[in-house]
Amino acid sequence: MLKVTELSKSYGKRKVFDNLNITAERGEIIGLVGENGAGKSTLLKILATLSKPDDGEVFLNDQSYKKHYRAHRKIIGYVPQNIAVWEDLTVLENMKFFEKLSPVKKSVKEMKHLLDNIQLDRYKTRVSQLSGGMKRKLNLAISLIHEPEFLLLDEPTAGIDLKSRIEIGEFLKNLARNNNMLIMYTSHDMNEIKEVCDRVIIIGEDNFYRELLSDYMV
Repeated sequence: MLKVTELSKSYGKRKVFDNLNITAERGEIIGLVGENGAGKSTLLKILATLSKPDDGEVFLNDQSYKKHYRAHRKIIGYVPQNIAVWEDLTVLENMKFFEKLSPVKKSVKEMKHLLDNIQLDRYKTRVSQLSGGMKRKLNLAISLIHEPEFLLLDEPTAGIDLKSRIEIGEFLKNLARNNNMLIMYTSHDMNEIKEVCDRVIIIGEDNFYRELLSDYMV
């Protein structure tokens, strides 16, 4: 499904990554790990069609990003590290707002079902009153309204309680298995990576992660 060949990206004189190669299939959960500044978030933005590499190619379903990026955006879900929801709206009002922007239309019943699956049933609660874990769940639910085939998550469990972290991890495993979805996400929690991910891609040259996660590496 996904093929990344000899991908390179720099910011000024700083090389973020060079000649990066990745292959991945639907149904997999892949963890991206590495030290801060190694390029994990940069890679996600490139895969989400929000940034362009300096060199290299990305193919999704055998189609080049360069020629088909508009079509690819319709089947990609992306959740940045910063929570992006409307604080003054309720959970369900947020879902309705983003549903109007989606190419796939959902009924209220379908949106509630999606929220129930991620264990967020406080439909009428204003987002400003939710815990950090519930906000992360809402952010994730919004990214799934258009039924993506490829889901990209940047630190989806950062700063939340253990219960919410476990629930999100189980939800992602069910998504990959039941919806045949390719999921790729970053995390600094190595226990979470080992529990949730099928395999790991190390970004950067830090041998610490290579030794720690040798059994999970590509």
